[in-house]
Amino acid sequence: MSDNKFSHRRRGGMRFRPKGGLGFQQQKQDRDATQARAEVIGEQGGNERVFEKRHTQEIERAENIAAGLPPEEAPAAAETTAESPGKGEFREPHMETPSQVQEEKEFQPVTIQQKPKGLLDSIKTAATTLVKKVQRLIRPEKKVHKEVVINAETLETRVAVTEDGRLEEFNIERTTEERLVGSIFKGRVRNLEDGLKAAFVDIGFEKNAFLHYWDIVPNQFDSGVEIVEREGRRRDRPKITQRDIPRLYPPGSEIIVQVTKGPISTKGPRITTNLVLPGRYLVLLPNSDQSGISRKIENQEERKRLKKILRELDIPEGMGVIMRTAGEGQQVRYFVRDLALLLEEWRGVSDRIKKQPPATCVFQEPDLIERTVRDFLTEDVERIVVDNQKAHDRMVEMISRISKRSAGKIKFYGEAQPVFDRFNISKQLENTFSRQVHLKSGGYIVIDETEALVAIDVNTGRHKGTRDQESTILRVNIEAAEEISRQLRLRNMGGLIVLDFIDMKHQRDRQQVYQRIKDGLRRDKAKTHILPISQLGLMEMTRQRHSESVRSAVYDDCPYCKGRGKVKSALTMSVEIQRKLQEILKKRTRDESDFQLRIVVHPTVLERLRTEDEKHLIEMEKRYFGKLSFRADTGMHAEQFKIVNVENNEELASVS
Repeated sequence: MSDNKFSHRRRGGMRFRPKGGLGFQQQKQDRDATQARAEVIGEQGGNERVFEKRHTQEIERAENIAAGLPPEEAPAAAETTAESPGKGEFREPHMETPSQVQEEKEFQPVTIQQKPKGLLDSIKTAATTLVKKVQRLIRPEKKVHKEVVINAETLETRVAVTEDGRLEEFNIERTTEERLVGSIFKGRVRNLEDGLKAAFVDIGFEKNAFLHYWDIVPNQFDSGVEIVEREGRRRDRPKITQRDIPRLYPPGSEIIVQVTKGPISTKGPRITTNLVLPGRYLVLLPNSDQSGISRKIENQEERKRLKKILRELDIPEGMGVIMRTAGEGQQVRYFVRDLALLLEEWRGVSDRIKKQPPATCVFQEPDLIERTVRDFLTEDVERIVVDNQKAHDRMVEMISRISKRSAGKIKFYGEAQPVFDRFNISKQLENTFSRQVHLKSGGYIVIDETEALVAIDVNTGRHKGTRDQESTILRVNIEAAEEISRQLRLRNMGGLIVLDFIDMKHQRDRQQVYQRIKDGLRRDKAKTHILPISQLGLMEMTRQRHSESVRSAVYDDCPYCKGRGKVKSALTMSVEIQRKLQEILKKRTRDESDFQLRIVVHPTVLERLRTEDEKHLIEMEKRYFGKLSFRADTGMHAEQFKIVNVENNEELASVS
């Protein structure tokens, strides 16, 4: 072979140049990450986020200005108290953390007592059980026992989804709170702010709702939905631009909107005119003539079948639908029935729109029980157990309209023991929502939620590993990645999330952990965006939250420490008291009269003043010719004290 054949290759004649240039892929990743961050900060979404939000940063900026907040809300930098490990170094295991290794046992479903059945029902049940046993003998397969457990009480409804007895998803709803997100209102435009490109709409609340121009202009589908063209169903609508909005919706005009985000702090509700009505297998789009199918359905043959069904559905002109993931494997009649129910519901909404006055609700998002039937009762769910008879009957009636066979999965729990205790969910909730979550290997993760972001740290703890440190660290990190994906769903944590895994030397190990996180997030209904592990050993991601986190819903900030988790020490309080005493004593005019001060403090602070700091207080009395007396008040806060002039009972200083 001659050298000439190589010279051309050396000169670059055969060199591959990626489309868009060498930096195109990195630019795309940076652009995707920036977009994902803008979305979670903007808190876009709702129960069914089907439209593409490409302008979330602009909308968030306008909303902040309207609420009197800084235009850009940047997260505060996290303070670190320990030195970061050097490159290629490993953190020592935390031997003080107890091991939490558990033995693996084969899961057995919890049995519950049911009402006696008739002879025909008993024969059907026995026949179904026998058929399933024969099928498992002929074609053995790994069976996952997936159940939904509902605890319905007067003030609160809790829903837990378990797989082989392990808690995988958790939702909670207070019956006294209004279900705002997803509800549809007949509003009235109060005023337009062209500078913010936003309208403020009265929907019946104290604060007007915020409607950005981008939420009025018809949007394309979200990237998670594939558009399906339907023959002869498209009609030419006049294209609406932002310039047309002041003419179409002047102040005082009526407008139909849907809430995508509830009021937070000084911000009012956020709304959109792109309405959606979620059903069991379909999502109805009353104001859009586009139709689509969820990209989470990955089987190509199934996608072809569903697209064919979608094109044959009798959808009214000017409307569209989206096939949900729950529709995978379903027969045509279920989609037809679901569409008929959604159209009937929309007719009721349309009637209320015509009859009701402005600033009223024309459609309220269903409660947690109805949403559970709609979203969780899939083919892989063995049963839904509910401990409230009325809720049980309502669920059976709802699901019977779509599938009588599925209605048989709903079971009533009437035993004395609480249903969450019977299914071992209460104990799992206690362990799950603690700051420190232990792993089976002996490692643990630490979760800290702040206002701006969530920080998750992985530690080896007292792992039961071999002498091979690298394989042990990889195993702990992989187990932590799976648990983190689960914790994000359970706690409904959203926004910016930073994961600090144990340092790994090899790129293949880091890639394996990254892939495990991606696999764990596939089942998450919230939209997520994740980046590979950085050079600093951190993994960054965003998760879009449809509603407030479980921590925010269940817990209030401690009235004592105001959510800090810490109070000032007795030493710190002693220093502050002495500083204030010196200020008061220095100001007074020197004379022969006695100057007496009484200091009222918390008992723990008084103990410090009487023992370790007594000599400093005596020196202060001598230096400034004053007399100090101290008194304990058990009703005082640990950070509170009061200084009083004994002679005239005048309060000279008070810190609370």
